Amino acid sequence: MITNPATILALIALLAAVMCAVLIVLLRPLLQRYALARPNARSSHKIPTPQGAGIAVIGATLVVGGAFASVMGFAPLLMLFIAVPMLALVGLVDDVRPIPVLPRFVLQGLAVALVIFTAPDDLRLFPIPLAVERMLLLIAGLWFVNLVNFMDGLDLMTVSEAVPITATLVMFGLSGSLPWPATAIAAALAGAMLGFAPFNRPVAKVFLGDVGSLPIGLLLGWGLLHLAWQGYVAAALLLPLYYLVDATLTLLRRMARREPFWAAHRTHFYQQATDNGFTVARVVGEVFLLNLWLAALAGASVVLQSMAADAALLLAGLAAVAFVLRRFSQPRSGGA
Repeated sequence: MITNPATILALIALLAAVMCAVLIVLLRPLLQRYALARPNARSSHKIPTPQGAGIAVIGATLVVGGAFASVMGFAPLLMLFIAVPMLALVGLVDDVRPIPVLPRFVLQGLAVALVIFTAPDDLRLFPIPLAVERMLLLIAGLWFVNLVNFMDGLDLMTVSEAVPITATLVMFGLSGSLPWPATAIAAALAGAMLGFAPFNRPVAKVFLGDVGSLPIGLLLGWGLLHLAWQGYVAAALLLPLYYLVDATLTLLRRMARREPFWAAHRTHFYQQATDNGFTVARVVGEVFLLNLWLAALAGASVVLQSMAADAALLLAGLAAVAFVLRRFSQPRSGGA
């Protein structure tokens, strides 16, 4: 019987990767027929490409991760395992036939609320009334779910974000800084994303679709929230910092210009980069390296456990993100 935690987590990731890859192979002909994403003025792809591989990613994550995580009791996962399929279903419908903005946000809000408002009352971040904190977490969770969706606009982009985050969460779990259920789910999601990666590398053969990006956002947010509940708020902010800054600055810029910020567009910094002469591989490669640096800063925050260190590490993370965003927003020297 395997009892080594590292071995168990590696097995979780391997099983999820294999299951995800097999499911994609089986599903791809169906997606090619019923869920084809055709290029438009806002797209980054040039040829019609099937979307919906998120079904395989989420399925593998929930089946494999849930099986291993539930050995410590299924109760902590129950609402998550209701909310994630709910978000996936919303995304699936939206992939096939777009849902109007208001109903879409309401359904997303219900899924996020299931996770936030059913968490134990002793899981707290700040010394403020519980109801106020949970409402703020609901708003933050809804934004995080959508920003992961907004940032899923380039081949391998979500892989370059999700894999460093989940791998770091697994390392925190091994050190005792993250509960086992969150660690097991992180390992499964990391494996599933690696199983998806060969099919999504440039030029992608299949996309996640909203059926994948929305619930991936919830799973990542759930893991990061558990990290913050353990007292590591700075680390929980550092890990997704690139996504947070790129998506938030883009949203604020579009709102300032009175543009319909909820509509699809091509104004994120990573999208500007491809317009400015960066190859897709270069963009996702730089994002991946940035995320490794942010993961190292998050690790330092967990080890040091100091407010002064957290402030310095957050500034270092913001400086690194600002450097990459500035590069992306300017034409690459030498031309395309």
